[in-house]
Amino acid sequence: MAFYELTKEERKQKYIDILDNICIAMQNNVLSEIKPLFDHQDTYFRKAAYLAVGKIYVSEPKMIKDILECLNELFQNESERIRQTVIYSCGEIAIYDFESVREFFDKGMIDDHHSVRNAVVGSLKKAGGKNPDKILPYCNANIVSSNLETRRLSCHCLELRGREHPQEIIDILKFLQYEKIKRVKDMLIHVLGQISYKKGCLFYVTKQVESWDNKEIFRLYKQEVIEVHGRYENFSEFSQDFVISYFENLNV
Repeated sequence: MAFYELTKEERKQKYIDILDNICIAMQNNVLSEIKPLFDHQDTYFRKAAYLAVGKIYVSEPKMIKDILECLNELFQNESERIRQTVIYSCGEIAIYDFESVREFFDKGMIDDHHSVRNAVVGSLKKAGGKNPDKILPYCNANIVSSNLETRRLSCHCLELRGREHPQEIIDILKFLQYEKIKRVKDMLIHVLGQISYKKGCLFYVTKQVESWDNKEIFRLYKQEVIEVHGRYENFSEFSQDFVISYFENLNV
């Protein structure tokens, strides 16, 4: 039965059962009890599992070593779902203790499977909102990596934090203004556009990007921002017509 086919009360009880089972299994390093949950076909069972890991990590400090050892062993598994769930588990931990799981993200960024790499983005986006003092320096270091996928993912990880605190991430994104790889450059433009339509961001981000040395980025940014404000007009601070007029008046 799928997780959301259960009643609300059944889901609550199922989560408690999952948490208890994972706690006992990690205490005893019985991975055979954890793998079916981490590899479950239902996304929401896997979510319950990684949320449970985060809760155990915070509430049972004596188990930290056991948890990290189990996650390390699970991350060696050939199943991308298991590796993905490990990364999401690390994302929950990173909200409180990034350094303990930093190496998982290093490996996850260059994982062979896109779902694991995407889990890195989702995890660091979430953790970045709660623990920016650790996550932002990590992205800052990785955005100049020689590995293109690491640069692309590090850029994407900054999106959520940038929507509320653009001043914290704009100088990190600036490192990519001369990016040669289209896949990475497209992500830079995407992130700038996604930040721009949130309250209090358009004028600040535009002023900053306008000041960058690479004027091509501003041209691409302008096109993206106009398109984004049309696509998300119901959620944007300004209308698309206002944005078009704003850019016209800049004469850039």
